[in-house]
Amino acid sequence: MTWTPSYERLIRTLRHQGEADRVPLVELGIAVKIKSEVLGRSVQSVKDEVDFALTAGYDYVKLQPVVDMNPAKIFSEGGPKETNLVGADGTRTWADEHQGVITNEAELERYVFPDVSYIDYSRFEEIRRVLPDGMTVIGQYGDIFTLVWELMGFENFSIALYEDPGLLERLFEKVGNVIYSMFETMVQMEVVKVLWYSDDIAYASGLMLSPPLLRKYFFPWLKRIGELARKHGKPFMYHSDGVLWPVFDDIIASGVDAIHPIEPKAMDIVEVKKRYGHALCVIGNIDLSYTLTRGTVEEVEAEVKEKLRTVAPGGGYCLGSSNSVPEYVRTENFVAMVTSCKKYGTYPIAV
Repeated sequence: MTWTPSYERLIRTLRHQGEADRVPLVELGIAVKIKSEVLGRSVQSVKDEVDFALTAGYDYVKLQPVVDMNPAKIFSEGGPKETNLVGADGTRTWADEHQGVITNEAELERYVFPDVSYIDYSRFEEIRRVLPDGMTVIGQYGDIFTLVWELMGFENFSIALYEDPGLLERLFEKVGNVIYSMFETMVQMEVVKVLWYSDDIAYASGLMLSPPLLRKYFFPWLKRIGELARKHGKPFMYHSDGVLWPVFDDIIASGVDAIHPIEPKAMDIVEVKKRYGHALCVIGNIDLSYTLTRGTVEEVEAEVKEKLRTVAPGGGYCLGSSNSVPEYVRTENFVAMVTSCKKYGTYPIAV
């Protein structure tokens, strides 16, 4: 099926401004293995990313700045602890729940944070030469909250919330300033028409911190990025897994236009849209735990049709997985998801 990209379709949907011509496809991440199998060749360059997006049916390419958040290679006892829990090669590591690398003022002073002048934006420059008409770039980064607790270890982080809030405030400032600088740079790029911040603050069973603590440490940063997006007239997307009911008003007040991915075991996407669709575009929700990983092609198509029927009418919905598309998703199921969306996702929805 021929796909004509349209960032105007995407932006209209993200801004929940009624029905566009069709339902856009959106993903936070897709494994290189899946992309390569869909494209029929190795995906390595920015041009490969563009060709994959056109083939699969996306209106954008998502790019991140390249930064080393631990340039001095300082590790806690027991060896390296990855801050990026999924490496470039697809290997997975666990976050340190106990002993991090920054647990006191001396360790904070010893830790070397990246110089923002060395953050690499070369892929953003490269894509300008190969991006076709109608396609845009989503500039994405995140994890101020996540990086802080990973640097401390979640146990030490939790204790510090009550015993050493000053240390936490200084660490949030250090990490936050580095990541905020990326959004300051990306928002000024003409090729970037959408910003996306990702940072998990919840489990499927509840928030990771109480709402008052999130309002103290997390939401001021989300709001600063949201204000930046609003100032430059660009939609602002936010990703967090888990149940977000207690803080939806805080998310909206931070300037977020679209929420991703509405984890099925945490929240009912129909209820989310019913309650907050006036203010938020909803994104994702195709089940990753079963449908995309263990289900059949027919089951994938059936779930896509059900989401289009129950969530898409009125606009303000982008279809995608309930988290991302890791390497263990069946490629034929990913293809079934995007193909079904293109087949049945034209407005008015009739499935």
